[in-house]
Amino acid sequence: MTGASRRAIKLQVNGKPHAAEVDVRLTLADCLRQEFKLTGTHLGCEHGVCGACTVLLDGQSVRACLMLAVQADGRAVATVEGLAGADGKLNILQQAFKDHHGLQCGFCTPGILMTLTECFADKPDLTEQDIRVALSGNICRCTGYQGIVDAAMDALRKMRSLL
Repeated sequence: MTGASRRAIKLQVNGKPHAAEVDVRLTLADCLRQEFKLTGTHLGCEHGVCGACTVLLDGQSVRACLMLAVQADGRAVATVEGLAGADGKLNILQQAFKDHHGLQCGFCTPGILMTLTECFADKPDLTEQDIRVALSGNICRCTGYQGIVDAAMDALRKMRSLL
């Protein structure tokens, strides 16, 4: 490869600086997994359909399989690894997923958690229907979604009680 096909990038990932020299064709998902060893972002369809690779870019959900790492240069990325506390304690949403059996195989869970994290930040007064619509871009083949929705609604109730 020539030097022109590689580029240095710097990102804030889960609040911490990360830098790498990457192939200009490397996706953000592959960069997170290969360069930064953050393997919570899963690759499912690699066409932006399943939602397993969802991360937050400057607070907005994106499909990391469709975005090039160089497009994220200088920006803030949040992944599922950044949701738990520094001590490893699950956040309210993660705990609700555990309590309500909102996951089975867990493959889709990181993308769903990131989608819901964005939703909760934007609109804390979500209804069950809002949750279902928000999750329409995340495919889960195991749960039937009811445990996911129950977990999301429980987390919302708990978050509201803290306000």
